[in-house]
Amino acid sequence: MLYRLVYLFSSGKRRVYLQQICNLLGFIPGKLSLYEAALTHRSVKEKATENNERLEYLGDAILGGIIADYLFKKYPYKGEGFLTEMRSKMVNRQMLNDIAIKMGLKKLTSFNRHDNSLKSSQIFGNALEALVGAIYIDKGYAATKQWVLKKLIIPHLFMEDLENTEINQKNKLYSWANKGGRQLEFETLDERMENGRRLFTVAAVVDGEVIAQGKAFNKKDASQIAAQQAVEKLNIN
Repeated sequence: MLYRLVYLFSSGKRRVYLQQICNLLGFIPGKLSLYEAALTHRSVKEKATENNERLEYLGDAILGGIIADYLFKKYPYKGEGFLTEMRSKMVNRQMLNDIAIKMGLKKLTSFNRHDNSLKSSQIFGNALEALVGAIYIDKGYAATKQWVLKKLIIPHLFMEDLENTEINQKNKLYSWANKGGRQLEFETLDERMENGRRLFTVAAVVDGEVIAQGKAFNKKDASQIAAQQAVEKLNIN
């Protein structure tokens, strides 16, 4: 009822935005403010209750649990190591970010669009996790589990492909470099504050030449992004 009232009394532009949220979710929100917070980055709203950082924290845990349960049932005879690796592949930052963009979250997420570093960062995957957190609070675990299965796992996460995917792009790049007798290093090019957080720029350097760069709010993610870009640029299979 509350959603319908908000929808009816909204301006045309906001009404379109609300409809897009409903289309993304596949249901009418019970607590609209939760979903708006889930799709709001701290670069536009710093207050903890208005941006998605707390919901991201919750959604990360809920999503991890749902995927762990899914894998446990799908692979009844596989060991803990296999299950852990598969879960890591499914909730890997780059994977979630790619899925979020395919789902249209880049268009729906509110963030500082004048900050070019955010456009190429992984904030959309974070928004997806926050969305899972919002659904959990609004609809409960069972509904969240069904949503993750229907919207994430079935259309985007193909188990056979993931089984054969090398998740650690740095390892893949190091293996390529070692086989070819090349020197590979990951060098921090820049470290600065962006909207209250430390942003790192890390380069993948092969034989003294910068091949690719990655930006993230920690060095590990930035180096993985740089490694992935390098793997794609060098056509490493």
